[in-house]
Amino acid sequence: MSPTHQIRVGDKGRTVMPVDVRERFGWVEGTTLIALEGADAKDGLLILSQDAALAAIRSQLAGHDLVADLLAERRAAAAREDAVA
Repeated sequence: MSPTHQIRVGDKGRTVMPVDVRERFGWVEGTTLIALEGADAKDGLLILSQDAALAAIRSQLAGHDLVADLLAERRAAAAREDAVA
């Protein structure tokens, strides 16, 4: 199996994923897909199922306490403001 697949855009902007791709990823009719643009628009798109995108986000955030990070940022900003005043 090649990691490269040719997908054509049809009328009304519709695309069809090759059957081997749909089967490999378990994408059936009605599966919600997420298309992420690259940092540079010329990079193209990364296509993930909604479940895979959520899993990737959770993995990237694992071990991070976002509330603690935000509080630390706010406290540091307040300390800088107090030092200036």
